[in-house]
Parts: sequence; structure tokens; C-alpha cells
Amino acid sequence: MPTETKNIAILFGGCSTEYEISLQSAYAVIRHLDRTNYTPILIGIEKKTGIWRWFRGREEKIREDTWHLGADCIQVFPSMDRSFHGICYLEEGELRQISLSAALPVLHGKNGEDGTVQGVLKLSGIPVIGCGVLASAICMDKEMAHRIVAAAGIKTARSRLLCPGVSEALIRETAKELGYPLFVKPDRSGSSFGITKVSCEEMLMQAVEDAFLHDDAVLMEEAVPGFEVGCAVLGTKELTVGEVDEIELSDGFFDYTEKYTLKTSKIHLPARISREKSQEIKETAKQIYRILGCSHFARVDLFLTPDGELYFNEVNTIPGFTAHSRYPSMMKAAGISFEEILERILEDGQDAV
Repeated sequence: MPTETKNIAILFGGCSTEYEISLQSAYAVIRHLDRTNYTPILIGIEKKTGIWRWFRGREEKIREDTWHLGADCIQVFPSMDRSFHGICYLEEGELRQISLSAALPVLHGKNGEDGTVQGVLKLSGIPVIGCGVLASAICMDKEMAHRIVAAAGIKTARSRLLCPGVSEALIRETAKELGYPLFVKPDRSGSSFGITKVSCEEMLMQAVEDAFLHDDAVLMEEAVPGFEVGCAVLGTKELTVGEVDEIELSDGFFDYTEKYTLKTSKIHLPARISREKSQEIKETAKQIYRILGCSHFARVDLFLTPDGELYFNEVNTIPGFTAHSRYPSMMKAAGISFEEILERILEDGQDAV
């Protein structure tokens, strides 16, 4: 007799500036999911209203952002009955339910990658595949993540956190202490939204103003010389690390445009570094992953200086998951296919329940 498939909620969209990216990642995940073992329950979160909708139409509508139009959707909400661990909806005047084996949030940025959705799922008793509430929240908070990693003896860039109402004099004084160029960024945001590389004092105040549009805390951070390297980490107890990649920039920094167009930058995979340095980066990435309490999967980004020193940059707890994104590309270079990534993530998530 055929085995019964497990219902896995795939959450996509979200109230985030990275809504469109989430749609592309979710589409790729859905297309590569093993339907013989798992039944995807597609739950889209509307960008403006935050309403959760069970989408039952063609998968291409997610990629095209037409999923929420027409009769393919029905509003759902998580059940607060922890013994049930599922979602509820009204149909033909009756309250109906769908039990879930687990949920895989494919949500980037705020209100999805920051622990908020993970908290809702946890309250409902729905197992979360990916980093949990605490790890998600810490990794989204750049200043907090840097503090924790630095306490473990790993180098981080010098920085200063700015809160609303900070004086212009203090901002300018801090910039002089850090030195130009420096980075001004929202403390809790993703995909480089609101980040400015400030090369002179004339750019400073506008950069701070722009960053405050995205968060109520802003980080001023020294620029670390060298280039960025990334590590795709898979697992919870036993960790697998993909091949290290390298971002080559011709100018500026790896902002939102460069991440998704590569107009003036290149990604080298594997990175153009020695085998020994690559192994050191992988071991450091695994150390950071464990320090911050990550689970199932995440991407760890570091800087490699001309002197060969490593500086922690950030952890993306839900990295891009399109077929061409860095995470699956690094795993593919290590011999792990997209389908195998998903299978191992889902198995690891089930084992952790």
C-alpha cells in the first residue's frame, strides 16, 4: 500500500520589502518538492493586509504574483489548539481544519525571517522547519548577533547603534571614530534595503535618515577591507557545509540591485582562495551557526581581509531559494541537489519534532 504523504505548509509572500523575492523562492521550493512523500499546503501572506490565504491554484501564479486574485484562495488562520497543530478556515458556513506535519516559512526579511511567524507557529503547536524563534530574532538583529559572536572570540567590525532622537553631533562624531568609508544600515532588515556605503561626511546624514525609514534602530559600521565569502550550512546535529563562494565587486557594495542582477559584480564558486582558507571559513561558519542557535539551514556570510583574517558579517536564516540563489548553488557545488536539500531539511525538521 502507498505511504500517506505528510502535509507541509509552505509559507510565502509576507508583509516585507522582500515579498517579491519570497514568491520566487517559494515557487522554486514547491517545484522541487517530493510529492510522493509530502503534500504542500500553500499559504500566501498578503503584503499589505497580512491576511493568510490557502492557495489552491496553479503554482505559476505564485511566481507571477497573481496567486491572490480570483477564486483560488481561501482565508485561513492558525489553530490555537496545540493538540491539533494545523490551520482553520470557513467553507460553506462550516469551520474546517487541516492538520500539518510541519511548516516551512519561505519568507525573507521582516515579519517572516525575524522570529515573528516562527512564534505564531510555535504557539499553534506547528513544528517549524528552519531556525526557531530565538535564533531567527537574534540573526535579524545585526548588532545583537555581532555582540554574541564577538563574545565567542570571532572578529566583527567596529560599530555603533543609533536610536531615534540621536543628535547630529553624536552621529558625526561616531563617523569620525569609525572612519570613512563606513556603512549605515537598519539594524533589523534584509536584502540590503536601507543600506548606504558612506564615503564622505556629506553623505552621512541622508544615509542615516534613509536607514531609519526601515527600522527604529540604525547601525553605523566600519568598512572591513577585502571581500565577502559565504557558507551554506545544512543540518542541526550533524552539519554539512556547501562550497564557499566569493563576491567580487567592481565598486560600492553588494546591494539589492547587485544581488539580483549582478550588473557590476561577480560571484565566484568556488571562491578563489586556498583549500586551507576555505576549510577555515567552513569551520568558522559552523561555529557561528551553533553559537547563534541556528537549525536545519542558514547561510553564514563573512569578510576575508587581505591579511587573511575573517570577520563575521551576518547570518541569513531564510536565504534565497531560487534555483540560481547562492545557498542552493553552494550546495550544488558540494554535490547536493536542490531536491536533496529539501529532503534533508524536511527530514531534519521531522526528527527535531
